[in-house]
Amino acid sequence: MTEPRVEVTRPEPPESDVSQPFWDATRSSRLVLQWCATCDRPVFYPRAVCPRCLGDRLEWRPSRGVGLVYAVTVEHRPQDPRLASRAPYAVALVDLDEGVRLLTNIVGCDPASVTVGMPVVVTWDPLSDGRQLPVFTPAEGGSRG
Repeated sequence: MTEPRVEVTRPEPPESDVSQPFWDATRSSRLVLQWCATCDRPVFYPRAVCPRCLGDRLEWRPSRGVGLVYAVTVEHRPQDPRLASRAPYAVALVDLDEGVRLLTNIVGCDPASVTVGMPVVVTWDPLSDGRQLPVFTPAEGGSRG
């Protein structure tokens, strides 16, 4: 069975051999992070070696997908015309509980209502090839999951 086509309304991230497990997990709405087995620290974005200890024993572990907004801006006039239908939208840095920071979008609310320190949880934005982009939505009731 073929997956339904999704209209491309945003730039879509490339895949690589290193990031393949991350993107494969998104196909089933799972957020995974690399962890260094040498220093036991999370690694994001996917890499071939740990940026802290240069260890190459990296493994994939599930993330709860829960975090806090570290910084946010609202884009009213996107430079990429594929994003015009999404404007205005919130672009944020989110600190996940596991200890990594992601550049993402906050969805499911008025972009102007997104604030630093807001609790958020992962949700998914479908891409044209069956992968999903992790984006975040405000946590219900401000709960931390």
